[in-house]
Amino acid sequence: MTQTIILILAFVAANLPWFSNKLFYAVPVKSNAKNLGWCLLELISLYLLVMAISFYAEHATFGQISAQGWEFYSVTFSLFLVFAFPGFIYKVLWNK
Repeated sequence: MTQTIILILAFVAANLPWFSNKLFYAVPVKSNAKNLGWCLLELISLYLLVMAISFYAEHATFGQISAQGWEFYSVTFSLFLVFAFPGFIYKVLWNK
């Protein structure tokens, strides 16, 4: 159950940067449209937030956090990028 909630949270968080023209939904950017660089910065920071939440959930559930290598982080970030694909299509390719 916890894994499903974290996957849904990751999917929603991966698509958040693409649906607003404000930086982190709070700070307006100078131009009307947020460029791709700002979206990628938001995407990376939201990935780190989801990872922190998942580490907390793992610690709360099992009482410890398993050691992970760089492969784990590259796979989870790649999965996060795949989750962001619908929002990217909407913002960059379809919305024009």
